[in-house]
Parts: sequence; C-alpha cells; structure tokens
Amino acid sequence: MPKLISEPTRIQAAGNKPKLIDEIIGRVNSRTSALSIAHMRSPGGWVEPGQTPEFDEYTYVLKGMLKVASKEGTLEVHAGQAVITHKGEWVQYSTPSDDGAEYIAVCLPAFSPDTVHRDSSHA
Repeated sequence: MPKLISEPTRIQAAGNKPKLIDEIIGRVNSRTSALSIAHMRSPGGWVEPGQTPEFDEYTYVLKGMLKVASKEGTLEVHAGQAVITHKGEWVQYSTPSDDGAEYIAVCLPAFSPDTVHRDSSHA
C-alpha cells in the first residue's frame, strides 16, 4: 500500500542565521533511511559550516541563488538550476544574496547528523 506523507517535519538547521528545513521524506518524518527530501528556505546572508558528508546531495533551486563552495572552486546555483555534490567531498552552502534562496535537497542515503561531518570549528 502506498504511504501518504500528510505533512513535513520542521528540522533544526545549522548556520549563522535561522533557516527553515521541512523534511518531507527522511529519517525523522517518514523513517526512511534510503534517501531524504527536504524543502529549504534560507535567508540572505546565511552560511552553513563546511561539511564532508557520507551521502550524495542533489539540490534544485526554486528561488534565489545558492552558493556552493568546494575545494575546487565555487558555484552559484540560480533558480531553475541544480547542483550535485558527492559523498566524501568537502562542501559549504550559503545564500549571500539579500533575498536568500528556496530549494529542494535530496540526499542519498538520507541525511543524518551523524553522517554529515560538519567542520569541527562549527560542530
């Protein structure tokens, strides 16, 4: 039988400013460990600690611009664009524009605080 997900669960976010994370599918809301899907809304000037996760992340930007830094360089991902980051790769997400950003993030396997491995200076 298909499982209806009637509403997301609000998850506490890391970073220097309040960010809204609504987990639709994942370890908390649907008890799914295979993957997670979350609706993110980040304010302008938000910066998340760097991380080296044990999961791949697929991000589709709905509004605004998401900045993704890696050891190889920085990408600006605008509305209508997507970015893929790979497990074991250091990345840092931010929304430097005044308008912030709204985006959908899919993690495979599902996001977990135990597998995101945030930089120790911001843990």
